[in-house]
Amino acid sequence: MGNQIAKKYVNALIRSCSDKELNQLYKELKDLSLVYSEDRFMNIILSPDVKNLEKENFVLSLVDNKNKKFVNFLKLLSQNDRLELIPLICDELRYQVAVKNNKFNGIIMSDFKITKAKIKTLEESFSSKFNSTIKLEKSEEEYSGVKVEIDDLGVEVSFSLERLKAQMSEHILKAI
Repeated sequence: MGNQIAKKYVNALIRSCSDKELNQLYKELKDLSLVYSEDRFMNIILSPDVKNLEKENFVLSLVDNKNKKFVNFLKLLSQNDRLELIPLICDELRYQVAVKNNKFNGIIMSDFKITKAKIKTLEESFSSKFNSTIKLEKSEEEYSGVKVEIDDLGVEVSFSLERLKAQMSEHILKAI
């Protein structure tokens, strides 16, 4: 339900803002959404004992840049009791801007070193395959093999050493 509501807010932002304004709003939302991982902050935002105006002032006090559209957007969220949706709105806005610009980010997981040249080659391959600009980053997460994920496109490509060993064993057993 929250995702559908977030999409409606993002669609309204897209219709009312230029590309430059959207990028600025995304950066501000991204910065603001970082505090949503704090339990104490969420307790205040979700508390029925704290008035919406107090929540609004609290959230606005966390914003460095007082962009008029951004402030008005936060006030609108507060009036509709939707401040808890800011992380969802931020994610949806990131996705919509990526689709609009045809630029997507992905991650590479591996337990061995991948050079910048190999990453660049993978980026070029995926970019030509999906007719988009793909930017890949190496993840610190360990994976026995190589795994590339581009969530916004719904793409996951992996080569697992464990799976290869299992398939080889199965093939050998079938041959016997």
